[in-house]
Amino acid sequence: MSVPERFGFYLDPNRCIGCRSCVQACSECDTHKGHAMIHLDFVDRAHSIQTVPMVCMHCDSPTCAEVCPADAIKRTEDGVVQSARKPRCIACSNCVLACPFGVPKMNSSFDLMMKCDMCYDRSQAGKKPMCAAVCPSGALFFGTREEVASLRPRSRILDRFEFGAQTITTKVKLMVPRDSTELQVDVTGALEAVPEEDPFEEIALEGFL
Repeated sequence: MSVPERFGFYLDPNRCIGCRSCVQACSECDTHKGHAMIHLDFVDRAHSIQTVPMVCMHCDSPTCAEVCPADAIKRTEDGVVQSARKPRCIACSNCVLACPFGVPKMNSSFDLMMKCDMCYDRSQAGKKPMCAAVCPSGALFFGTREEVASLRPRSRILDRFEFGAQTITTKVKLMVPRDSTELQVDVTGALEAVPEEDPFEEIALEGFL
């Protein structure tokens, strides 16, 4: 089976309330061995309590898989990038260093790279990933494009990210304000434009956070 084509995963950082429900639920997914694969990051901890959930974006051309010397990371036919396969993973951490989103983590207990796999045992059956199932604010949403459009009339969907000369298209979609004129998120450019005293203000204004 595969993830039904009509279902998608949508990330709306502006709606995150930092409750950590997603982190706890993620650790309870059957494929995660009791470890949470989602990251809950502070935007600017010294000045704000704003948090942002970060799941694997499931790139169409996953850099983590491209740099793996052991061919341990596979992307399924429906676009989900899996954790490294234990028989092949050599714990080199190439994937950890290469991912532009900073998602893969090396689990030293298993000598294995583990990352969000969209709760594949659930999502391939049309069920919501654990994090989306418990998120009370809708910052993490799993459903059809029509559903998310009706729930977020003031938002629109982006799935293209620029990291310098590299452009990445992702399976996971980012929700940004509808009046934003950006067709893709220029992550590197946004970071370079940020004043030192307030490093995330410009990104927030651009609708990235």
